[in-house]
Amino acid sequence: MDATRESYIVVKKKDKELETKWYAVYTRPRFEKQVLKGLLDQGIEGYLPLIKTMRQWSDRKKMVEIPLFSSYVFVHIDRSSYDQVLQTFGVVKYITFEGKAATIPANQIDNLKIIVDSNEKVETTWETRHKGDQVMVTAGSLKGLRGELITEGDRKKVLVRIQGIDQNLTIEVHSSLIETIREH
Repeated sequence: MDATRESYIVVKKKDKELETKWYAVYTRPRFEKQVLKGLLDQGIEGYLPLIKTMRQWSDRKKMVEIPLFSSYVFVHIDRSSYDQVLQTFGVVKYITFEGKAATIPANQIDNLKIIVDSNEKVETTWETRHKGDQVMVTAGSLKGLRGELITEGDRKKVLVRIQGIDQNLTIEVHSSLIETIREH
C-alpha cells in the first residue's frame, strides 16, 4: 500500500508541473513585440496588451499600437517551458515575488483583454489603492470587467489591478453601467 501511495504522490507532482500558469517577463526596452514574436515562433503562448495612440512627428501624425505596460510580456506556460522563455531573445527575467516567478491570475489576463479590446481610454499607474467597492461593468464594451471603484468628483473610474507586476489600470465608466459585487 505504501508503494501505491508514493506513486500517487509522484504522479500528482508531475501533473502540477504540467499545469499552465500566466507569468510576466521583463524585456529589454522596446523589445516587447520582438519577444512576443520569438515566443510564438517557439510555440509558447504569449500575450502583449497593445493600445492605439496618436503619435506626432515633425511631418505627420500617425495612429500606432504601443504596449500597455512598457517592457512586459505575459506568457502562459508550464514548468517545462520556464527556461525556454528565458532563452528567448530580448527576455531579461521573470517578474518575481519573494524569489519566485510571480503568477498572474487568469482572470486578470481576461480583464486586460476586455480592456484592450474595448478601445476605451486607459491610464496606467503604480499607485496602490485600498479603498472602494469591488464592481463589475454590466453593459457596453467593458461588460464583464471586474475591478475596484474609485470616485473622483462626478466621474466614476474602475481600477483593475495586475498583480505580480504591481501595475494598475484605471478606466472611466459611466456610473449606470457599474454594479457592486456583493460577497456572500
